[in-house]
Parts: sequence; structure tokens; C-alpha cells
Amino acid sequence: MHHQPIPREYLEEIRVSVQRNCHIADARHGSEYGLCTYLMKMREYFRWEMGRGFNDNLGKDEVGDWLTEREDLWSSLGESEYTAIRVEGRDYDPFDNQAINRSLLDYGLVYSGGLGYTGRPHFFLAELEHKEELPDYSLYVSGIELARDLAAPPAMTRGDLIFVRRESVRRMLWEKLETWRWARPDNALGRAFACYDFERDLHTSLEAMTGNELELVMLHERGECLAGDRLGEQWNRMLLDLTQTPAELVARSVRDHLADCLVTLPALAEMGRDASIHFYMGNLNAMRKELVPGLFGAYESWLSDRDSSSIGDIARRGVDHWSRSADKMLDLYRAEGAEAAVRINRLAESIRL
Repeated sequence: MHHQPIPREYLEEIRVSVQRNCHIADARHGSEYGLCTYLMKMREYFRWEMGRGFNDNLGKDEVGDWLTEREDLWSSLGESEYTAIRVEGRDYDPFDNQAINRSLLDYGLVYSGGLGYTGRPHFFLAELEHKEELPDYSLYVSGIELARDLAAPPAMTRGDLIFVRRESVRRMLWEKLETWRWARPDNALGRAFACYDFERDLHTSLEAMTGNELELVMLHERGECLAGDRLGEQWNRMLLDLTQTPAELVARSVRDHLADCLVTLPALAEMGRDASIHFYMGNLNAMRKELVPGLFGAYESWLSDRDSSSIGDIARRGVDHWSRSADKMLDLYRAEGAEAAVRINRLAESIRL
């Protein structure tokens, strides 16, 4: 993919404006993590910002001084509004992904701005690795990141645009490896890491796992697009009204399961790649685990005989099951609006698969 070089002054202007919005988002939402998770994420944020390698030792005092300065910066930005993204003298709304990316594509850059869990905004600017135009959506895969926030989610779907971030996938895997190493439990994540030689060759192992799980992330985001088409715009309005309630987590988990039953799980069952099956199971959050006891039964069966057909069967049954579960939520929302949050949360007890 050939791109023209962007003038240095334009690149710095774009990067600074995106990073400022990242700082504002962090100022508003960085404290939402538990203390241990927050400190780990800040440590890795420091590693990214300073360009340190994963094998590099980070000085406690150095990280501590940087953390204090960063929290002071966030304190000064807490009431600030998100700023426009300026590209070659023209200002764009920071959530206008289509227009901003049209202006950046010739320069080999990619940008995303949008809302994630609990309504938290996420922004990033990165080098574009490749772009695919598919019938129903455009897929952007990014490489080196030039601006990012603390959370740096590995992938995001914005309407008919899918953004998958190779560098964030790699860092997410590194953070999970570091967390697993604290106690080294015998669990699905540990089995996934055991498929690589992390103890003797961290770099090669991390690159290999990143390549495999980048594929898994793209599969999930493709499923998100299909799930979004099924659920419609009213689903998005419902999520906004449920923001920061337990019902939001239930609703997002149902949509994630629908997306994975449409695309990810059938692909996993077909490819039969041990490391990715282990990683998928180990990466499910608490709510998603609670909703799929049958999938864990299929996983246990696969562990004993390596026959992935039971995983494919769960996916086939799950498409109808999660579609009906989502319809129940939408019916409650249509009838009660935001007041439906309590009843939607209670659905988690009756829609397990």
C-alpha cells in the first residue's frame, strides 16, 4: 500500500489534537478501574508513551513521577470539552470517523473516535496497516499507534466501519500474560499461553499470538456488524439509556454472544486452533461466563477429545437464542424506556444457554 508522506507539521497538529481528547477521556473515566488494574494499565501506558520494550525493566521512581504528572494533567482537563480534529487547516467533529478517515487515507493514517462501555469515549490515531472494502462494511487494521487513551480497546465498530488495532491487541495480550503470571493458575488463559514459548522467546511468541488473536478480534467485529443489522438502531438508543446500570452489561453481553455465534464460534470450531479456543474461553468476562454454561460444557468436552463440533452446535443454537433474548430486552425497553433497566437486568437469570 503506497501513501504520500504527510507534512510533519500537519501530522503533529493531528496527533496533538487526538491525544488531547484521549487525555480528556482519561480525566473523566480513568478512575473507574480498580486500584490494581489502574496501576497496571498506567504502567503499560508509560511503557507505550516512552517507547519501552516489553522486556525492559521500568524504574519504580520513574513510573511514579510520570504517574503523578499525568494525574495532575488530568485534573487540569476534567471540565474540558473534546476538541475538533484539525487536518490541513480544516476542523472535524472528533466523532466524524468517515470524514476524518477520508482526509487521512492518502497519508496512510487511520483514526477512530466513539463511545465504548459505560459511554466512555475512546480515540486513537495510528499508521494504517491495511484497509478492506467488504459488501457491508469497511475494515481498517492499524499498526503503530501515534495517539491513544488509557483503555486502548483492541477493536471498535463504528456504524459500518470496523477498526482493529494490532498494537493494542499485542499490549492487551501482554497485560493478560503479566496478570496470569502473578499466580499462574491452571485455566484457559494459561493453556493458551502454554501453546507458545513465552519463557524463552517472548518477542516471537507475542508476535505469533498477536497474529492469531488479531484474526479472532476481526471475526468478532464482523459478527458485531451482523448483530447490529439484526438489532437495529433502537438497540443503540437502549444502550445509551442503560449506560452505567447493570442492565447495560447484560445487554452488551447478549449482543457479544450473538455476534460470536454468528461468526466467531463457527470459525473457531472449523479452524480447531487450540491456542485460540483456549484464549476465547479465557477472555470471557464475568457476565458473559454467567450467560453461557453450555459453552463451558462444550469446552470441557473439547478438552477431552479435541472434537470441536459441540462448540459449533452451541453457535448454531445460540443465533436464535440470543436473537430472542435481545428481542425480549427491546420489548421491555419499548414499553418502559430507561425504567426497564431493572427488568432487563433480571433477564440474566432466565436466558442462560
